[in-house]
Amino acid sequence: MLRRTPLSALLLLYVLLPSCSREPEQDTAPPQPVPIVVTADIQAGIENHIEEQTKIHDGYFPLPFEDKQLHLKLVRVHTEYLANLGSRRHFACVDLVDTQGEVYDVDFFLAGDPGAMVVTETTIHKINGQPLYLWEQNPDDTWHRVPATNAPDALLGVVRDRDEFDFHYQATLPEITDSARMWLPLPASDAFQTITIKKIDAPGIQQTLQEPDYHNQALCLTLTPDDSNKIVELQFHVKRLEKPPYDDPDTQPEKFLNPERLVPLNENFQSIANQVLQNVSTNSDLVRARALYDHVIDRMRYIKYGPGWGKGDAVYACDARTGNCTDFHAYFIALARAAKIPARFAIGAAVPSERDEGGVDGYHCWAEFYADNKWWPVDISEADKYSSLATYYFGHHPANRVEFSKGRDLRFNPAPASGPINFLAYPLLEIAGKPVKPKTFFSFNRTTSPL
Repeated sequence: MLRRTPLSALLLLYVLLPSCSREPEQDTAPPQPVPIVVTADIQAGIENHIEEQTKIHDGYFPLPFEDKQLHLKLVRVHTEYLANLGSRRHFACVDLVDTQGEVYDVDFFLAGDPGAMVVTETTIHKINGQPLYLWEQNPDDTWHRVPATNAPDALLGVVRDRDEFDFHYQATLPEITDSARMWLPLPASDAFQTITIKKIDAPGIQQTLQEPDYHNQALCLTLTPDDSNKIVELQFHVKRLEKPPYDDPDTQPEKFLNPERLVPLNENFQSIANQVLQNVSTNSDLVRARALYDHVIDRMRYIKYGPGWGKGDAVYACDARTGNCTDFHAYFIALARAAKIPARFAIGAAVPSERDEGGVDGYHCWAEFYADNKWWPVDISEADKYSSLATYYFGHHPANRVEFSKGRDLRFNPAPASGPINFLAYPLLEIAGKPVKPKTFFSFNRTTSPL
């Protein structure tokens, strides 16, 4: 959690401190207790601030930046980063989008009690996922800002060699009005991660399923209206190794030239791949894949806003040129397959490198391609955010992540009424055969210090 104290708050505290000299006794009211503040109070405080400013300024939240005035709308509050800093001080991180579609990650410091919070400091942290500064923890557990340029790996989301942590997966069921089923990922051990399932606390009838194509496992819950508003909790202990290029003799690379529902093979992808590779003077798939990797970074922007993003839809990514990690990697996989380079998808979560516990910012996904008799890991959306790590992410995945599942269009039995599962990271819940999104929250606790 952030515990940094702004200078303005320190000065205010100094002014309010009483004199050390003895004052005449007088009748005074007893001190008022400090209210207990939960993250929902902080979320309400920052949302109220943005709403009030938006009403005053003709439907947009105004924010000066460099030599211009931004006109922004709220996209989301990062609930995993909301923090009570003590002494009636709080922190919130919010995504806002401008009229040109650029997404700004803004840090807010607030002061006050629930229902009466005011913003004391506002700074733009990231633009389209690319940081302007980073947070570094001091020995006394407070935090300070550091420049993003020339920052160490630990501040850029990378733990090398190995990592170990407990991962907490929580989903809150909504009101259930009919028969329901929910599918949740159960991560498995492999050459790069060792998974120990420490806890499954879930309502309903439980089944462990395995699909035939990628051998992913899922927990399937059969639910009734009596399970409304209950909480599903999973806890995994993860030992994870950094992943370099590797041999995988148990899979056939040719299988990963086949299309998927949202990653088709079509003339458009073939044409783009041909254009990107026309000046590549070698037949090396490694060199050709790097050209496609660089093209995706150059073409796309990391923007989670508007309809269509977050489905891993290669056509959407190609047309919109924006999206999240699923869209970046779907586009890369489509181009790689068009160039006859096998490529495949995986999804899980990346735990923070700069701290050892707390919330995790949702799922994260990545890809691999096949060249020179090895599978090469890539993470193009992270390379887009941190350009200094673009070479690292072409051939490596850091140790501070856990893989939930591999592949797309997953065929479990029993199957969802909506058909094969696009990818499995967040739980898939169906009530009376219709998809409903449960509230999902990830957190972690590192059990050994990263090397």
